[in-house]
Amino acid sequence: MADPQRAMSFAGMPETNPETKPYWDGCAAGKLLVRRCLSCGKPHHYPRALCPFCFSDRLDWIEASGKGIVYSFSVMQRAEIRYAIAYVTLAEGPTMMTNIVDCDFDRLRIGMDVVLRFAPSEGGLPLPVFTPA
Repeated sequence: MADPQRAMSFAGMPETNPETKPYWDGCAAGKLLVRRCLSCGKPHHYPRALCPFCFSDRLDWIEASGKGIVYSFSVMQRAEIRYAIAYVTLAEGPTMMTNIVDCDFDRLRIGMDVVLRFAPSEGGLPLPVFTPA
């Protein structure tokens, strides 16, 4: 059986820039933040300086509820330690790439309810991951 702590550790420290720093600061505080456009009202992920829907620069940050649904996934069977990479559609609307952890990978299904948690990276910054609800 794989060491669960090792399976939960993710390589590397994400690089931050002025557009993404609030996102990573939120992760460090245990909060998943997404951008919301003040012009069209649509939330989006990944963090960026312009709304991908209307190109407005009038954006703010909102805290996501931590609830989502698996949109798509793939289990890396031949990896040294099996892992699942997925797209999760957040309750707020945006879809984000992430990992599914602490579950039986054979039971993963598209449409499965998942909830947020944070996993440490090798650099120490917590990364948002999801586990079945």
